[in-house]
Amino acid sequence: MSTVSVTVEERVGLVTITRPEVMNALSSAVLDELEVALRSLAADEGVGCVILTGAGERAFIAGADIAEMRTKTPLEARAYARKGHDIASLIETMPKPVIAAINGFALGGGCELACACDLRFCSPNARFGQPEINLGIIPGWGGSQRLARTTNLGFAKELVLTGRMVTADEALARGLVNAIHPLERLLEEVTAIARAVATKSPIALDFAKQATNRALDGDLAANLAREIDLFAILFSTEDTREGLGAFVEKRQAHFRGR
Repeated sequence: MSTVSVTVEERVGLVTITRPEVMNALSSAVLDELEVALRSLAADEGVGCVILTGAGERAFIAGADIAEMRTKTPLEARAYARKGHDIASLIETMPKPVIAAINGFALGGGCELACACDLRFCSPNARFGQPEINLGIIPGWGGSQRLARTTNLGFAKELVLTGRMVTADEALARGLVNAIHPLERLLEEVTAIARAVATKSPIALDFAKQATNRALDGDLAANLAREIDLFAILFSTEDTREGLGAFVEKRQAHFRGR
């Protein structure tokens, strides 16, 4: 039985991880399934936005599969870390937005994958953290970098060095999540946002994601120059002509990704 399910409705792809016995922890096999699911949605022209969540009310992703991890050699651990990095990078760079619906624990690898998403919404029972230091290791799927870029360096160091968990309210105050929704309405609220995003021009969404991903990295002048280039390139697309025309003509724009 697959532990990663995918459904598509109204241009929104929903990816759900289901391992209730270990609070949706990510083994190597689950990572393989997750990568296949995400790559399929990234290539699907019928999908405009993706939601990532965990099954049940206890956990989004409780982290890596520690029972599996404890038996790994250094080379196997490196491959495991590389797989997690590959998936986080896929989420971060795929041409369509990815939204995390965080329904419970988002610890270790769960927090790291959430940070790779473009938007994060959680329920009041959500808990976030990078507890790897308690196991004698460090974050291995990008947590030492993305958590600081999502929040700030001091807060990221606090979580990485102490291993403490933070509540949904603190995560919101620190900028780790965009908003908190009641658990029973979390997926409904996130789906509404995803459907709204999915109505936008796929090309503009791709370019907007590319541009904003560079905001905290590299040279400002080069990033601004890249923004100018992306802005100009869009004027060669049917979507831009449609969007501008619809505004002038006071009607709803219908984008086709061309």
